[in-house]
Amino acid sequence: MVSLGGIARKLFGSSNDRRIRGYNPTIDAINAYEEKAKALTDEQLAHKTVEFRQMLADGKSLEDILVPAFAVVREASRRVLGMRPFDVQLTGGMILHDGAIAEMKTGEGKTLVGTLPVYLNALAGKGVHVVTVNDYLASRDAAIMGRLYGFLGMTTGVIMHGLSDDERRAAYACDITYATNNELGFDYLRDNMKYERSQMVQRGHNYAIVDEVDSILVDEARTPLIISGPLDDRSDLYTTIDAFIPALTPEDYEIDEKQRSANFSEIGTEKLENLLRQAGLLKGESLYDVENVAIVHHINNALKAHKLFTRDKDYIVRNDEIVIIDEFTGRMMPGRRYSEGQHQALEAKEKVTIQPENQTLSSITFQNYFRMYSKLAGMTGTASTEAEEFGNIYKLEVVEVPTNLPIQRIDEDDEVYRTFEEKFKAIIEEIKAAHERGQPVLVGTTSIEKSELLATMLRNSGFDKFHVLNARYHEQEAYIVSQAGVPGAVTIATNMAGRGTDIQLGGNIDMRLERELEGIEDEAERTAKEAAIREEVKALKEKALAAGGLYVIATERHESRRIDNQLRGRSGRQGDPGRSKFYLSLQDDLMRIFGSDRMDGMLQKLGLKEGEAIVHPWINKALERAQKKVEARNFDTRKNLLKYDDVTNDQRKVIFEQRIEVMDSEDVSETVEDMRTEVIDVLVTKHIPERAYAEQWNGAGLYEDVQRLLNLDLPIADWVKEEGIGETDIRERVTEAANKAAADRRERFGNEIMNYVERSILLQTLDTLWREHIVNLDHLRSVIGFRGYAQRDPLQEYKAEAFELFQALLANLREAVTAQLMRVELVQNPEPPAPPPLFSEHHVDPRTGEDEMSGQDAGNFTAAPQDRRPEDPSTWGRIGRNETCPCGSGKKYKHCHGAFEQA
Repeated sequence: MVSLGGIARKLFGSSNDRRIRGYNPTIDAINAYEEKAKALTDEQLAHKTVEFRQMLADGKSLEDILVPAFAVVREASRRVLGMRPFDVQLTGGMILHDGAIAEMKTGEGKTLVGTLPVYLNALAGKGVHVVTVNDYLASRDAAIMGRLYGFLGMTTGVIMHGLSDDERRAAYACDITYATNNELGFDYLRDNMKYERSQMVQRGHNYAIVDEVDSILVDEARTPLIISGPLDDRSDLYTTIDAFIPALTPEDYEIDEKQRSANFSEIGTEKLENLLRQAGLLKGESLYDVENVAIVHHINNALKAHKLFTRDKDYIVRNDEIVIIDEFTGRMMPGRRYSEGQHQALEAKEKVTIQPENQTLSSITFQNYFRMYSKLAGMTGTASTEAEEFGNIYKLEVVEVPTNLPIQRIDEDDEVYRTFEEKFKAIIEEIKAAHERGQPVLVGTTSIEKSELLATMLRNSGFDKFHVLNARYHEQEAYIVSQAGVPGAVTIATNMAGRGTDIQLGGNIDMRLERELEGIEDEAERTAKEAAIREEVKALKEKALAAGGLYVIATERHESRRIDNQLRGRSGRQGDPGRSKFYLSLQDDLMRIFGSDRMDGMLQKLGLKEGEAIVHPWINKALERAQKKVEARNFDTRKNLLKYDDVTNDQRKVIFEQRIEVMDSEDVSETVEDMRTEVIDVLVTKHIPERAYAEQWNGAGLYEDVQRLLNLDLPIADWVKEEGIGETDIRERVTEAANKAAADRRERFGNEIMNYVERSILLQTLDTLWREHIVNLDHLRSVIGFRGYAQRDPLQEYKAEAFELFQALLANLREAVTAQLMRVELVQNPEPPAPPPLFSEHHVDPRTGEDEMSGQDAGNFTAAPQDRRPEDPSTWGRIGRNETCPCGSGKKYKHCHGAFEQA
């Protein structure tokens, strides 16, 4: 029986089809404008940018100029890049302009699609960010597409690892900026640690297009970006604890691979207590006494390092370092470290140098960073399986764009074997057969370990005509991938997400030309060589087509359907023929974790012989259901993490906005005065409560706190004895005395210096307290889950306690800033403030040959230390910047009075 929804879809098409059809009138208008654009000279075409900007200044919207702008980009692309965007690419461009995700199959030209909305949105002059998954793609796309933007009179910048702040600022100031998600996030965090607005590099978050949007906004969403500073070195502790783990037996711990958790059993706990006692690390009787919390944390990390983290799958050891492997792309992530001591536990396990643990100085998740953009869009080949997550978290709709030519790839049913060995034997036979008929083969594996195991087995079987592409050979990846479509080529690759290089049948001409023409200076020789390469690639393409196109062989299913679809999508680009097949075994991680024991018994009963496979569409459906379960669980994990991070994020926004406000204000004296008034209100209310009897007043306590926080010696003991005095009178007297002391200080040192001092102290104190607050929130988050045992909602408890901590932060800020400013002592030189000279001028008297100082005056002579009076700067003479300041503070001169002279 057909449902009403099914009938409606047949009659009117799906909602996706209807949305795609909605763009057709605009595409017709762009096509109609094309002849007009072709008739323009290069100068006239480039001048269109000036005209469009004027139209926006006159009140037109971006939608009003979309048709001519897209037509201009299409024509410029044809002239500059030799590529004319297809109609489906115009559709993709409009989806991106609408702030949605364009799902386009591999090889459909997503990089070119991005130029259309990028140009249109950059006309507004607020900057457009194009986000890529690695530095190579950012620089490659910026170089190629920058030619197009430059032709149209726009500037293009690229943010790479290792750039200076000035270079970054210049790149962000461009109309269009290409960067990786990591660089953008870290620049945002670093900007919010600066002390001057002019030092910040970003200029806002207007519009971003995220390439490989599923990889960045879903796969990497669980890992926050963290800027941290080192804590004390505790490498001995890690080494000692690591030595305990190999002594444990399977009965000492419990591993849950589904949840990625490891815990000690009661037997294991007792064993560890004895080991720790012998090592002198156990305090008290039990491992779970409160003073052993840190030890428990380190032991759990060591257990995870040994039992849950696998070398060459989760990380590799390279140059005496543990380098994390991205589980989705198989890429190395140098510079990234696991937090909370997990990285140190891995370093101890692998016997490499243990780096000190770090304290978080600032952090943000990609989810919260990218939600700051006024308009966000993305493109990828595989997003529909995560459409719910994109909609819920980012308010992004996924729209599937039809391919330019119909897909001819044949996706075969999975073959399921009982064991690894049987599966790999079948794969090797299939690879050899495809190679003999000249069909290019791409073999996808889920880890480095498995790619190298397959490579070893292939060599042992007498076959060695293949390339291995994984995180170990990261540098050559673009070229290896580009030539994977050559007839008979065999390429073994870890996950193919975000590789960013097309696999073209016959090989990638551009890559070959770049490599093979390098160093040839003679023009005639270059031309002849280029013609020969083009002819060769053309012939190779015909041969690859005749053999059936690219054959994708997958060695197992991934937890996520998207990763499988990305691998499949490498074959059958732009209407090419192709084929894909997945080879599975009951020992694969996905099959093993999701109950393959029953299936193994069933297959044995059915009489499945060694080397035989079971092939049936039902198997595919069962696996897809298992993958959906894993995806749903991962989505719930990310959604739950985001709920907690949203609490931190709301507070982060308040703090960062406050910082910018302070940096932008030349005069923060009003803010400082408000803080001082609030501190006084709290002090008086605490010691002299409203409507309390005079006998209940704590005059001595108020006197001590006023002295501690306001640096004032007031006769409070006498005040509280006065007849008829109230708490309001005392508050007013304290406030008046504090305001007078602050006004005297401002008058003595001048507005300019006091403004600088107030702003500096306010920012530095805010940063220090915010860092402590982040650590407190991390600790709170790690234990709040236990509230669930008391039938209380951990999230609500976290929100309430985080709010209390934030209120405490603000109270501490008011107190700390007030206390510092009421104590700060500056000495103003009699001469106008000027920076002390970095060098001194000398003059040699020709008559005596003695070295004399020129122009000796009150501030330019040398005084003996015993002759300098701390209270009289005129006796100090010339002071070296690294000398101890004569005022008696104990600080270096450059950090004390020398600093204020410069101000």
